[in-house]
Amino acid sequence: MAQRGRKPKPAAVKVLEGNPGKRCLGSSEPKPEKKAPRCPSWLEDEAKKEWKRMAKQLEQLGILTEIDMAAFAGYCQAYARWKEAEEYITEHGTIMKTPSGYCQQVPQVSIAQTYLKIMNRFCEQFGLTPSARSRIVADNGADKESDAMELLLFKGGSG
Repeated sequence: MAQRGRKPKPAAVKVLEGNPGKRCLGSSEPKPEKKAPRCPSWLEDEAKKEWKRMAKQLEQLGILTEIDMAAFAGYCQAYARWKEAEEYITEHGTIMKTPSGYCQQVPQVSIAQTYLKIMNRFCEQFGLTPSARSRIVADNGADKESDAMELLLFKGGSG
């Protein structure tokens, strides 16, 4: 049976947001090591550049872990394909004439729109949009003991 309603947020995201609902964070949730996965060799070159540009920053925020490889690769690949379509549009324009003389939109316009939608879905998951970031409280480098104590207090104080 499919779950209804909103998708549950991972506890790590709730902690970064300051646990606004003050609910129990759920100790049964898997807690993967906060380490970025290796960039897959099969990604397009532009996707690999995007991986290198973003992976370290997301790892430092504790958002990207080794088990996120497929989702992050999906974002990077969508980014590469969106960029390719946009570059084509910049060079050739959005309209072409058919052999019969009619004006028609180039396919790259819908390709760019499709990949932008896909990218935006991934961006929401990884906190890569201004609205997604506004809900995250970044770790200011506090030591691990105080972080553990805050988690304990959140769990203990919310029942």
